[in-house]
Amino acid sequence: MSLNGSQAVGTKAAKGFGELESMLSESTSSEQVCLKLAKILQVRRSEIALLRLEKGSLRFLFPAELRSAGVLPLNGSAVAARTAATRTPLLSNSFMRVKHVSLFEAVKLSGGDEDKSLEQMPIQKIMSVPVASGDKVLGTVQVSRKGLDSKGAGADFTSDDLKKLEQAADILARMPFMQEGAEV
Repeated sequence: MSLNGSQAVGTKAAKGFGELESMLSESTSSEQVCLKLAKILQVRRSEIALLRLEKGSLRFLFPAELRSAGVLPLNGSAVAARTAATRTPLLSNSFMRVKHVSLFEAVKLSGGDEDKSLEQMPIQKIMSVPVASGDKVLGTVQVSRKGLDSKGAGADFTSDDLKKLEQAADILARMPFMQEGAEV
């Protein structure tokens, strides 16, 4: 019996999350985990962001190039801040039409072997999920699709994609680097 397309992707994701889960017992960096997450969710390195809550603001853990870019106040209008403050996931396949701070999209990212011309493209589609442990919000994880336009950015995110990101957020919440003040 063969798997249909969506079952095959689901099976691949389940295997990938097992690999992500196994990283809990290793001394793993936020970069290693985010690169694995990008592979599991089939997005580019430049389309993953992980932020940790520190002293009432969100600070980037990944990509590393944004660690020194400042913090996002939890009471601000940034999607990551709203996600953490409200503990509400967001899925938007028309994100470019929404007024948002695009400062971070302009930061030049290094590393990876992906097409450099895609790194500084605007975010067209986004998913944002709180990373929480019990009642305590630890941060936010975001996955985007970048491109010159919505069609060029790739497939729309689905509710299944959002569920996968929520599953990843549950694993991320148990990673030592998500604890406030932990080494990055």
